[in-house]
Amino acid sequence: MVLVIPQKYSFSNFRLESGANLPLVDIVYETYGTLSRAKDNVVIVCHALTGSAHAAGYHSPQEKMPGWWDPLIGPGKVLDTNRFFIICLNILGSCYGSTGPASPHPDDGTPYAMRFPVITIRDMVRAHFQVIKHLGIEKIRLVIGGSLGGMQALEWALLYPDMVENLICIAAPARLYPQAIAFNEVGRQAIMSDPEWRQGNYYPGKGPVNGLAIARMLGTITYRSDLSMNLRFGRKSAPLPPNGYYSFDQKFEVETYLHYHGQALVQRFDANSYLYLTKAMDYHDISFNRGKYEEIFADIKAKTLVIGIDTDILFPTYQQQEIVKNMVKYYRPAYYREITSPHGHDAFLIEYKQLGKIINEFIAEVAP
Repeated sequence: MVLVIPQKYSFSNFRLESGANLPLVDIVYETYGTLSRAKDNVVIVCHALTGSAHAAGYHSPQEKMPGWWDPLIGPGKVLDTNRFFIICLNILGSCYGSTGPASPHPDDGTPYAMRFPVITIRDMVRAHFQVIKHLGIEKIRLVIGGSLGGMQALEWALLYPDMVENLICIAAPARLYPQAIAFNEVGRQAIMSDPEWRQGNYYPGKGPVNGLAIARMLGTITYRSDLSMNLRFGRKSAPLPPNGYYSFDQKFEVETYLHYHGQALVQRFDANSYLYLTKAMDYHDISFNRGKYEEIFADIKAKTLVIGIDTDILFPTYQQQEIVKNMVKYYRPAYYREITSPHGHDAFLIEYKQLGKIINEFIAEVAP
């Protein structure tokens, strides 16, 4: 059992892309492996929407589950801690230690709530850069992430092209398309329509738990696929309720599955963070304030691997393929690989054998 201790770096007066200013920013992060003397073995792992900096190992012997990407991170694993110094940082706006809407406002000590400014993925990456600079790191061997983490990885390569040597973007687009924005908006409306949301000022109460649960139920549908739902549930019914089969208490198994995941998120995540992070995803467009969309890919210097998932309905494979197509058009080194899976978008958290093989092949080429 590998025990990991979360770390925190704080800095002040952080100006956001919107022009707003955060007087104080905390960033929580975890590291795995040993930083080389030359500081040239750094891998940054970027987490997804409701993820955290806890990517691998355990916080205590009592912890039941390891970090969210533990099958890939560790001694002798794909992201080998015998070779690499791996850093996973909690994103700005989250609720796992980094500054977000549940954090105390410096003026009065009460939670920011909706006083927290709107943030972008560029803001998240620029905040993480402050930690990297604090650690004295000037070169990053690899940045890797899936979903929202893949969006961060793309921004790392564009914001710091002379620092990032290699990039792996998994199941993520270079800009958010209308269907994904629509999914996010329905989730936000579920939260904001809950009477317990109280315009975001629900602290220290339980908050809009029903709205957040519904938002997660919707999200869970987008993370899976028609094939995975059919294979796992079919039309199987849950146990018969006391008032019989023909009642609204009767559930199909897929319904109980969605309710379970909705309630599970409520236990560990802040509703306002969900609002801010999905909004940040909506703003994601690597060409915004930079120029023409197709031409921006010429600015990515990192050797790039883009991985799609054949059954992904949230970010379909054409969105990953267009990244590679546009990079190749400008003679940038980019490769596309695809995971075959019934599991949809969540395959990057499930199909470790396939994903590991693809990543291993890339690392063997760029960091032998």
